[in-house]
Amino acid sequence: MREKVGFNEEKENGTKFTSKTKSILLNNFTKKLVPLIIMGGVCFSAIAQPSHKNPWIKADIGKLPPIASLTNGLWLKGDLHVHSRHSTESSNNPVGKIIAFSKSVGIDYICITDHDNHVNGDVAHHTWADPEFKSDDVLLLYGAEWTTVRGHGNVFSAKPYNHQSLYDVRDQRDTVIGRIKKGLGIHLSANHPSGKDHFGYSYDIINSLEVWNSVLWSKNAEAIMIWDDMLSSGRKLTGRGGSDAHHGIPETPDKATANSGQAKANYVGTPTTWVFATARTKQAVVDALTNGRVSVSANPYAPRVEFYADLDDNGKMDMMMGDNTKPTGKAVKFRVQLTGKTVSDTAYTVTVIKNGGKFNSFKTSGKIPAVEFTDIPAATGRTYYRVVVEGPGTPYPEVPQAMALTGNMVGLSNPIYFNFDPNF
Repeated sequence: MREKVGFNEEKENGTKFTSKTKSILLNNFTKKLVPLIIMGGVCFSAIAQPSHKNPWIKADIGKLPPIASLTNGLWLKGDLHVHSRHSTESSNNPVGKIIAFSKSVGIDYICITDHDNHVNGDVAHHTWADPEFKSDDVLLLYGAEWTTVRGHGNVFSAKPYNHQSLYDVRDQRDTVIGRIKKGLGIHLSANHPSGKDHFGYSYDIINSLEVWNSVLWSKNAEAIMIWDDMLSSGRKLTGRGGSDAHHGIPETPDKATANSGQAKANYVGTPTTWVFATARTKQAVVDALTNGRVSVSANPYAPRVEFYADLDDNGKMDMMMGDNTKPTGKAVKFRVQLTGKTVSDTAYTVTVIKNGGKFNSFKTSGKIPAVEFTDIPAATGRTYYRVVVEGPGTPYPEVPQAMALTGNMVGLSNPIYFNFDPNF
């Protein structure tokens, strides 16, 4: 007996299919098969699918806030990570000594950030209540080091706040912590993000991160990488410094400890964080820090890195680091300059970072070393530029071993941003 036949074969009775019959049979077969395929959940490319539309595709972010004045302000320098005797592992470092030293080296502001877990969160009745916590010359921010099993962060505030409430939620979900932080109206910063006590919370609840911790610049490479990752994701996060100094020089040899020697290498101002503030007030310092008009230098005497952009090529700078605007599609002229005590007969190397990668390097020297370069930010999507400056070190006589440990690192800027969504 013959096997069942196809359309091109004879039936068992010898009947042949004509071309017309074949066509009719094939059409009827297809009409019955397609509904069965659909009902059975089988999908063929021949069946048309609705086009996919990405809801997160790059789109116009709308009108951005105007850029603030580049002339109505002043540069203030300070340290945002210092420990006093109210941190139990600190030695020979009373509040009064920190403030007096800061004044002597020209520091404008400091934030004494003692470990809150050493006082069970009650910073208000320890560091802030210290009778030495006062100054007519140095702006004293209110803050503490938020010390948790998930890492460390610093709080910066222009006025006293309820730190106890932040300490109490340290083991809660990030969304709860973010809600408490927002209610307190504080600036929260991630400390040493790549170190042993790295910040283990969501970076969506912070305003800045410590990209330069202590005099040892070389140990911050991974922190810089994290910063670039966050910037590339669209987070407009300020990069800042902090000496993380714990120890002071003892008044007499009998008060020395095993860690006293650190004060000769790492103390207030190693590194120094500069802010372009609208006024010489605590609130203006915190606002500038949040807005990113910030650069970091090796010490209080090292030159300050300034980074500007001329949007319309008229020779006048229109924005500085920390500022954000929409690209015009035209070339932008950027300017980097070093202001302060520079070494005139030695070249500085300025490295420009664009979107996390090296864009170019330039050599500069002179009384006010400066470089200019031109680039076209992307018409759509985000673009950011920041700079790193290397060169001869600047002596810090009050902390004599600092310069050798900092190496050839002079300073860094915060980014200039294009098309960053302020509501991201």
